[in-house]
Amino acid sequence: MTYQEVLENARTCIGKFCKACPVCNGKACKNQVPGPGAKGVGDTAIRNYDKWQEIRVNMDTLCANEPVDTSLSLFGKEFKYPFFAGPVGAVNLHYGEKYNDESYNDVLVSACAEAGIAAFTGDGTNPAVMKGATEAVKKAGGLGVPTVKPWNLETVQEKMAMVKEAGAFAVAMDVDAAGLPFLKNMTPPAGRKSVPELKAIVDSCGEVPFIVKGVMTVRGALKAKEAGASAIVVSNHGGRVLDQCPATAEVLEEIVKAVDGSMKILVDGGIRSGVDVFKALALGADAVIIARPFVSAVYGGGAEGVAAYVEKIGAELADTMSMCGAATLKDITRDMVR
Repeated sequence: MTYQEVLENARTCIGKFCKACPVCNGKACKNQVPGPGAKGVGDTAIRNYDKWQEIRVNMDTLCANEPVDTSLSLFGKEFKYPFFAGPVGAVNLHYGEKYNDESYNDVLVSACAEAGIAAFTGDGTNPAVMKGATEAVKKAGGLGVPTVKPWNLETVQEKMAMVKEAGAFAVAMDVDAAGLPFLKNMTPPAGRKSVPELKAIVDSCGEVPFIVKGVMTVRGALKAKEAGASAIVVSNHGGRVLDQCPATAEVLEEIVKAVDGSMKILVDGGIRSGVDVFKALALGADAVIIARPFVSAVYGGGAEGVAAYVEKIGAELADTMSMCGAATLKDITRDMVR
């Protein structure tokens, strides 16, 4: 199955909001919510994509003709490529009724593990969502990252028990989800976290590496470090929680410099090709996350669709590395982009 065939199939069942566009750039859906759109005027998701396109790669083929190795080591696990599938929630609401969160994660997690990467899974008000996600991760031998919403400590601890039972190699919290409407005015309270509150959550994870997703400033990165996070994801939640945000590509490099190797740094937001993955790594990210296009992959081809998309992005990354003189991920340097 080709990726083009995957997209064509997806358009028959992905619902009335997402268009399964050839390039997921936020322009067709813009501010369509429910649907994959962004908040307000919908420009943040578009800006995420556009800013990666403004970065150019520097070709250099005057180098040794060595095989290209795209593999990544993260938290004691080896992956074929330095990119992961991102967490997506309420898929039946936003993308069509072919899947619900449990069945979507069941397909995505196992297919990503089979393809040599890992998937971040979503969370929701229904406890069955996290239960299904962690069961999928357990079935995949722990190759998945359950992503917990910023609930109160007691609720997080209940979900963490499922994460540990699943043997997940890491766990994440999308702290930027504090801006999602369904988290507001909840009892018990959910939403923004102070550094001491976040530290208590990190400590409750024990030895499981904790990833803070939704960091967009140097100050936020340093606070996540203070709380004991093992990694951060530079992310604005695809523009779905705050209008008029900068793009992740605009803030990544300054955050990388401030963290100075003390935490792993991932980035998402508008990354849509292997060339984009290369750009993010050149700006200092350790790995990237891609979310919305994996929805089209699952809806359009199930596990086969996921495999086709992973290989598409992986092949583009390998080709870019070869043409820019990088035989391994460690060889990718800042001077390879402009």
